[in-house]
Formats: sequence, C-alpha cells, structure tokens
Amino acid sequence: MSSANEKVTVLSTSAATDGGQSLHRKPNQIISEKRLKSKVDFETERQFQQAKAWDSLETLTELFDTLFPPKAQIVDQLLCAGLYILAGAPKIGKSFLSAQLAYHVSKGIALWGYPVHQSKAIYFALEDTKEDHQKRLARMFGTDDADDYLVETEAGTLQEGFDLQLYHAIRSYPDAKLIIIDPLQKVRGIDGKEYSYANDYKIITRLKQFSDRYNICILVVHHTRKQIADDCFDTISGTSGLLGAADGALVLRKEKRTGNNAVLDIVGRNQQDQRLDLSFDRQSCVWNLMKMETELWNEPPDPLLEKIAKLLTPESPQWKDSATSLIEALGGMDIQPNILTRQLNVSANRLWNEYGITIDIGRGNTGRWVDLMLIRGNNVDNDGYDDNNGG
Repeated sequence: MSSANEKVTVLSTSAATDGGQSLHRKPNQIISEKRLKSKVDFETERQFQQAKAWDSLETLTELFDTLFPPKAQIVDQLLCAGLYILAGAPKIGKSFLSAQLAYHVSKGIALWGYPVHQSKAIYFALEDTKEDHQKRLARMFGTDDADDYLVETEAGTLQEGFDLQLYHAIRSYPDAKLIIIDPLQKVRGIDGKEYSYANDYKIITRLKQFSDRYNICILVVHHTRKQIADDCFDTISGTSGLLGAADGALVLRKEKRTGNNAVLDIVGRNQQDQRLDLSFDRQSCVWNLMKMETELWNEPPDPLLEKIAKLLTPESPQWKDSATSLIEALGGMDIQPNILTRQLNVSANRLWNEYGITIDIGRGNTGRWVDLMLIRGNNVDNDGYDDNNGG
C-alpha cells in the first residue's frame, strides 16, 4: 500500500493489460503530473504555433472572393509569367532561339504572328563572353539601339546566392518581365551524383517561387537526353521533377542535325499544347515559322466581359461604384452582387489580357464596390498592374 508521501500516476482503465496488471506504478517510475503536463503543453504549443504559421486553408467561398492579379503575358499563347524550360540537344540552336525571344520582347515586335508585350528582357548568357553575345546579336538583328535588352555573362550558383543576383536585377529593372538563364546547369551547382527527383524539383521550385513573386517569366535553357522517348518532354535531361515543378516547357528537336528544319513542341499549365515547324536561317541565325501544326482554340466571348468592355471608353476609362450599381449600368443583369464580384475575380486575367481592363474589388459600409480601369491605349503604363502590386 502506498504511503502518503509517494506520488502515484494512475493510468486510465483502457491502458490496463488483460492479464490484470496493477494500475499503479512504482515510485521510481513516476513522473510528476505537474512536470509531465508542463512538458506536454510546451511541445503542443510549439507545434501548434508552427502549424498555425503554415495554415493557409481557405473555404471555396473565401477563394472565390479573392482577387488575384493577372499573370503577366510575355508572348501571347506562348509565354506568360512562370517558370519555363527550353530544352534541346547541344548546339541545335537553343541560344539563338533564346536571344530571338529576348530581342522581340525588348522591342515589342510580334514573333511568328504571336503578339508580344514589350518589356525589358534580361539574358544570363552563361556560356558566352560578352564579345560572343555582341557578335551573335549583331548578326541576328544588326546594331540598332536595344536599351531594353540586358546581358550578363557571369553568375553564381543557387547555393552561392544566384537568387540574390536575380533579386538585384529585378529591383534595378522592375519593368523586366523576361529573364533567360542559359544554361540551367551553370546555376544549379550540384554534381551528377546528386541528380534526383527531389533535387530537380527543388531547383526548379526555387526559381519558380521567384517568378511567381515578381510576376515575371523565367526561361531556363537545358539539354535533352540522347535516348528516344514516345513523349518528347520525357527526353528533358534529368528526372521528371524538372518538368513537374515547371509551369511549362519548350522542346526543340531536329530529325537531322545538319538540316535547317526543326520542331518546337510547347506545353504549359496556362496555355494550349502546340507544335510549331521552324526553319533556321543560317545567314541571319534566326528561326522562322513554317507551319503551325496545332490550331489554337480561343475561348468563346463572355457576355459579362463584353458588356464591361463596352462600358469603358478612351474618353471615360474608369468606372467605380457599388456592385449593385454596376449591375444596373450593365443593363440590369439577373445576378446577385456577390456572384458578380466572384465572376469578375475569376475572370480578372481574361479581362486584362483580352480587353486591357484592370479591376479592383473591395467592401465598404454600403457593400461591395468595383473599380474598373481601361489601361491599354490610354497612355498609361502598358503592364497593367503596378509593379508594387505584383503586376
């Protein structure tokens, strides 16, 4: 029988053994209830605070009520904000294609019939000297001024702080929307023994997080393997972690290395799969479009967006009032104000890309308000959303 000075911890009956073992423990096996409770509370609280910091769960209703800035378009239906891989065999012409993309973006010149949104383009040409790049661009496009095409031929690895170099570049040139890293291997900084799905995924995710944060396109140039695959995207060197973490990929391939013709296959989260037949002009070193094998599908007109587009004009480019007033201004549509704002949230990307209209939605004392602004064609900064707001 226990003395009055002994501390005894009593287990719940569910912890008792079937063999009738005593529910009492010997004094030297006992942890005081106060000490045990203190330790458990400390661990629980620490873990709770950590979990709380990661908690970003939202209801679907909250998600629909959230307005996300539209993704910056770089080349319509070809490149938008995100992380892309351009892969191909060595010396097939990937760097010429990359320089062509950068030049067209810096000049705002349509590429193969695709509309281009002009912005600064930053090219990390890490296998070139600056002299090499000078000669390449002069051969491709002549020596006209190109102040929005920026070149760097040196960079550290990601382990050495390459993302800080990216950060400095985008802070110095906030209107840059395209960054090309040629090749990826120069910044990944790991040897062949460390190639794995986890490492590949981690490298691309790290660059993708940067592109998502600043709403820009990062295009990394990479190699393909020699092995043949039914799906050309399976030939991208490394594991499937590279493509799995990326927003899209472009694979350039030739049937005959000495030939001028090539196929460019394109896949992405935010665009249609495409296949383009290209031909390399050896005199000018640019790629020309011969045929588009995939017919692009265009979304049908949205009646709501069509009405909004008619509401704004160059003479009256802004409309700001309650959601209820907007319904009346659009002709008394049979829709509730909260449903209207949710549809506009979902369509913000399309509203900007197809109609050049930005949108802001908030809630005041009298209910939801909507602020619409026609940007394109009104002598206003053509990237739509202001740089401090991720656009």
